[in-house]
Amino acid sequence: MNAKKRLAIFEQLAIAIPEPVTELNYRTNFELLIAVLLSAQATDKSVNKATSQLFQVANTPETILALGVDSLKVYIKTIGLFNSKAANIIMLCQQLLDRHDGQVPSTHSELEALAGVGRKTANVVLNTAFGFPTIAVDTHIFRVSNRTGIAVGKNVLEVEKKLEKWVPKQHKKNAHHLLILHGRYTCTARKPKCGQCAIIDWCEFAEKMIVTTN
Repeated sequence: MNAKKRLAIFEQLAIAIPEPVTELNYRTNFELLIAVLLSAQATDKSVNKATSQLFQVANTPETILALGVDSLKVYIKTIGLFNSKAANIIMLCQQLLDRHDGQVPSTHSELEALAGVGRKTANVVLNTAFGFPTIAVDTHIFRVSNRTGIAVGKNVLEVEKKLEKWVPKQHKKNAHHLLILHGRYTCTARKPKCGQCAIIDWCEFAEKMIVTTN
């Protein structure tokens, strides 16, 4: 795919998705960090359901530490891997207090040094909380990038590096959420809605013309 096609794709996605924002509910950078950490192998809907209760009683490093790991598990037990996530969140809260005065740091290295925070989580936080043009490649972005031809790669890191290189500069900040929302609601895994797709004219998906939207 050439640069002209990529530009057209992101121009059309920006029109189709005028408010490309996360669907995780949060009010502070700390709440965002916790929500993103919980969202690994879980849906945003399930995370929002859990955090709507959790954040009412504990939404700072201090209050979650005071809650303790066992009580924290009660609030997030409906989310996959809740045992390990609870342990990581407790450790992360202590690290934030010890290293960052309770504030969420704004660099890759500092974020990835926190318990349970990997490259993808760090990229989401940097993009959503701090406005950096980072792109976290989840299953939706990996699928859309490969299927459309925007950035073909065998693994998430390869796709991420290509997106960083090839996404038009003016769309780089919003690319993460544009691609996620397009993949979540239009370019779906099992039955992409090609008949409703804003970028069908530029997409290089070989089977797009035979996929129906019944």
